[in-house]
Amino acid sequence: MTTVAQTRTIHTVRGGGGLALHVREWGRPDGPPILLIHGWSQSHLCWARQYESALAEEFRLVAYDLRGHGMSEAPPGPEHYTDGRLWADDLAAVIDQLGLDRPVVVGWSYGGFIICDYVRAHGQDGIAAIDFTGAVTTLGEAAFGTLIGPGFLDHFADATADDLPTNIGAMRTLVREFPARPLPPDEVETLLASSMTVPARIRASLVAREIDGDDVLRTLQVPLLVTQGRADTVVLPAMAEHILATCPAAEPSWYGGVGHTTFLEDPGRFNRELAALTRRVHA
Repeated sequence: MTTVAQTRTIHTVRGGGGLALHVREWGRPDGPPILLIHGWSQSHLCWARQYESALAEEFRLVAYDLRGHGMSEAPPGPEHYTDGRLWADDLAAVIDQLGLDRPVVVGWSYGGFIICDYVRAHGQDGIAAIDFTGAVTTLGEAAFGTLIGPGFLDHFADATADDLPTNIGAMRTLVREFPARPLPPDEVETLLASSMTVPARIRASLVAREIDGDDVLRTLQVPLLVTQGRADTVVLPAMAEHILATCPAAEPSWYGGVGHTTFLEDPGRFNRELAALTRRVHA
């Protein structure tokens, strides 16, 4: 099902297990495709600085709400979120059903897990390049405090609590800690509003997985740009260093004085580098 509103196209895609995913696209239908994957307890709206930028004049920009997030279907059971194959099949369905020809796939934060899930299950021939931005590829006790930082860990328990006031307080604080310097109030409000579309039990299910993406990183052959804020307290710079040390195809893009939201804190540079990567692999 597809509807058109101004320059935006809205799709419903059936992902893993038949779950309905909400997908939007902007820009040139015949342009090189860029597929944007948001993070934990967010939505496609976090990418406004990309789809409302000059990128849309040259590229086909696609973003979707993850299962359990935003306007996508959100069944309550943990089995819908703890199976890596479901996440992989979601991404594959978006690529296949929208006919994206070897997109550059951008993964923010939890999006790194999803890209690894996809490559592990479906291979890398269907994508042209990857941009990890504050992305995480390892999840478990060993990563807590070493690769995943206090900006997330200090608020996780309250963010997954059943008590709504506790929940709201945690997400308000977490969203404020994303950037190294405060974002404009309207962007903070959008991030917070998006976060509250995700039930606490679904947030908890996403982090119930034990994940190690090193097997994917070691065999990755498509270009991987590792975009990382040096002031990120949510996903620590050590995570980017680990990815760079493990993946032969990886190249760094360090942002000094920037936190977990490079694409919002310095969208000009982020968009230029994403455009350059996309032009290079689609030349």
